[in-house]
Amino acid sequence: MNAVAHSPLTRKLSAFVALSEAELAVLERLHNRRRSFVAGQDLVHQGQSDQAAYILSEGWVCSYKIQADGSRQIVDFQIPGDFLGLRSVLLRTSDHSFEPIEDIQAAEVLASDLLQAFAETPRLATAILWAASRDEAMVVEHLVGIGRRDADARMAHFLLELGSRLALVGIGSREGYDCPLTQYHLADALGMSAVHVNRVLRQLRERGLVTFREGRVTFHDLERLADLAEFDPGYLDNVGPLLK
Repeated sequence: MNAVAHSPLTRKLSAFVALSEAELAVLERLHNRRRSFVAGQDLVHQGQSDQAAYILSEGWVCSYKIQADGSRQIVDFQIPGDFLGLRSVLLRTSDHSFEPIEDIQAAEVLASDLLQAFAETPRLATAILWAASRDEAMVVEHLVGIGRRDADARMAHFLLELGSRLALVGIGSREGYDCPLTQYHLADALGMSAVHVNRVLRQLRERGLVTFREGRVTFHDLERLADLAEFDPGYLDNVGPLLK
C-alpha cells in the first residue's frame, strides 16, 4: 500500500479528501491489473463499447476526436493520476479516443470494480466525482481559450494549467516541468497551425515569459505570464482537502 499512498492518483484525490487506510486499500485494489502501452497505440477507440477505464500511472496520453475530413481535435492531455475513459465506461460507449504520447503504465479498471469501490467507500466515490468535475471544468476553459483568447494568451493559459496539474501530482514546480508534447500536439489542441505554434512560443520566449524547448517548459516570469493569460487557477481547486 505504500506505493499507492504516494501514487499520482492518491496525490490528486488528496487535494479533495484526506484518504483513510481503508480507502487507500480500495485504491490499491483498483491498481491490481497493471498494463503497459506503447506510444501511438490507442487504449480506447471512439465508438468502442464494453471497454475498461484506466488509471494512468506513468507517461502522457492525449484524448481526441477524428472529424469526417480526417482532421484531429485533441480534447485534452492526460497526465499521471488521471483516469482514462471513466465517462465512457459509465456511459457504455466511448465518444473519443485515447492515444499514448509516449510509452505508458496504466491500471485497468472494469466497471464492476469501480461500482464495487463506490459502494464500499462513498468518500472515495465523492473524491473521484470531484476529479471528474475538475476535468470538466478544464474542458470549459479549453473551449473559452479556443473561442475567445488570442493565440499568445491561449498558449500561456495552457502551459500554466499544465504546470498546476503536474505540480499537484508532484512532477512539476513553479520553475517548470518536463513535457513530451510536440508543436503538432499543441496545434491540434489549441486550434492553431504548427507554424503558428512555433511563432507564438518564440514570442513568449523573447518577451522573457516562458521557454518550451527540448522537452522542457521553463517559466521565467510567472506573474506576467498569468497576467497575459488572465489565468485564475480557482477552477483547478488545488487548495486542499474539503473532506477530512
